[in-house]
Amino acid sequence: MSFRNVRRSAVAVMAVLMLASTAHAQTALLDPESPMAPLPDFGVEWPDLNKVDPVSPTIEVTPRTVDIADDQRYKLVIAGIDALAPIVGTRFNELSVLKEGEGKPANVAQIDRRARDDAELLNTILRAEGYYDANIETDVTPADGQLLVTLTVEPGPLYKFGDVQIAGVPKPEVEAAFGLKNDDAVNADAVIDGELALKEKLGREGFPFAKVAEPEIVIDHDTRVATLNLNVESGGERRIGAIKLVGDRAPFDARHVGIIARFRPGELYDQAKIDDLRRALIATGLISTVKLEPVEGATAGTVDIATTIDPAPVRTIAGELGYGTGEGFRIEGSWQHRNFIRPEGAVTFRGVAGTREQSLGALLRMGNFRRRDQVLNASMIASREKRAAYDASTFEIAANLERQTNIIWQKKWTYSLGFELLASDEKDFVAIAGIAQRRTYFIGALPATLGYDGSDNLLDPTKGFRLSGRVSPEVSATGKVFGYVRAQFDGSAYYPVNDRLVIAGRARVGTTVGAGREDIAPSRRFYSGGGGSVRGFGYQEIGPRNVLDQPIGGKSLAEFSLEARVRLPFFGGNFGVVPFVDAGNIYSGSFPKLTGMRLGAGVGLRYYSNFGPIRIDVGTPLGRRPGESIVAVQVSLGQAF
Repeated sequence: MSFRNVRRSAVAVMAVLMLASTAHAQTALLDPESPMAPLPDFGVEWPDLNKVDPVSPTIEVTPRTVDIADDQRYKLVIAGIDALAPIVGTRFNELSVLKEGEGKPANVAQIDRRARDDAELLNTILRAEGYYDANIETDVTPADGQLLVTLTVEPGPLYKFGDVQIAGVPKPEVEAAFGLKNDDAVNADAVIDGELALKEKLGREGFPFAKVAEPEIVIDHDTRVATLNLNVESGGERRIGAIKLVGDRAPFDARHVGIIARFRPGELYDQAKIDDLRRALIATGLISTVKLEPVEGATAGTVDIATTIDPAPVRTIAGELGYGTGEGFRIEGSWQHRNFIRPEGAVTFRGVAGTREQSLGALLRMGNFRRRDQVLNASMIASREKRAAYDASTFEIAANLERQTNIIWQKKWTYSLGFELLASDEKDFVAIAGIAQRRTYFIGALPATLGYDGSDNLLDPTKGFRLSGRVSPEVSATGKVFGYVRAQFDGSAYYPVNDRLVIAGRARVGTTVGAGREDIAPSRRFYSGGGGSVRGFGYQEIGPRNVLDQPIGGKSLAEFSLEARVRLPFFGGNFGVVPFVDAGNIYSGSFPKLTGMRLGAGVGLRYYSNFGPIRIDVGTPLGRRPGESIVAVQVSLGQAF
């Protein structure tokens, strides 16, 4: 919480701080017939940090006659706060009028007024930290052609709580959340934090209707000890009842909201799970605002969740125009309805027109399918690709079930399981003779993936590691029917050297078992080179070639990457450079031999935006061969791995 927010809350809390009369006044005998004595120390609250009151008697201002021109620059010095908590200096610098005008011209009267105001401000901050007897002196003197403004602080003794009493708390663990205890400093932040923690704990322990009164604090200036009394009305323990939709604007029914929720009827009420549901509903992309309010349930001892939803626009038209090294120009357009099939059934019609790729397809994505974070994907796509290794005209139907991860909830474990059915007419070249050949393949596959993400960030990891594997048993029919298994395993690790340098490494191994390379459809073989592979090389440039110097792909793959992600200290730390070196090769055998590695090296530029790093990588092959790219450029969102 920033101090500007804290200071507003501090006023509300510390308005109840009462200055008790002295110990002598408390023990003196009272005459019932005598008039009541004045209580000058009772009812004095902590000042509002948003306004500056006249200088209190505890602040001494030492005026100086300055025989210099009216408009002067000045330097500010604060003495005596080094031994105090750093927050004192931080808060003063945020609110100080002297600090704001330091180094700027001002007349002597203005500077003197600022000094008085800042002395009062500093006194208020010290009182918020528990120093009620602070003495602050100001001094304005000429020095080295400018004015030297000095605030000298004598904080005095620290006031502490002698007795902390909380009444009405239903459970001991709830009371412990308040945190403050006897002999703690009379600190406004601690009182505010304790009150917030108490309210949060009550909400997490099954008390949705709990009320926490303003703390009553009495301070004795003679003993420098305070007492704190706090009353709690628990409202009774509740268990979850039903989710009830308010109005008829929701894009799905209460049952689907229940699927998204991490709680079930009969569970103890937990405010944290209610807050999680609010974020999850917004994350569907179908809701602009949502209000979740606990209300008395129909059954005694239960609480229903009244859900008010304002839907978001569901239709999107998007377009993209780009150019890639080795891939040429590419235009993509799409139309999407994010709730075409309720609930959360997003239907997208997508078309691509490019130098090397043309496609038209329909995609279905059903979020939170039958359970939270589980997604059903289905697609039907007709495409034509013209690559360096092959030309393919393909019709594909595919579907899978996956447990997704996203930037809001980054999952440790993810998985997918599905099927693919393809009919593909493909043209390539015989490896030895270089003669063109065209074959039609009918392929069925059951791909499955499993991943573990132990990194700290989905788009910009700085520590931890990731592991993933994909296995796809496939059956192919092209004159004969045969089966084989394709598998790929990826791993990456991230090591933070310091705040500005992260060393990142990646390894990838692929294998195909059960069939010869010439029998496998060219589009199902392994290739290497490009932005997500070995940078510096064009797409599919690495690996075996035929007599016409065209890539023919392989049955196995090995790739490695190492890079240093350096954040630049200027421009607010929003830019970075990434020198990198990549290595990889494609092999004709079922398992990679790790020989003949091709190397690519270069440097990347990173712009760290609010939603993730935008990367531009420029690389070149080391030991470049005739026909290979001199320089390859890749642009994308997120780190390379």
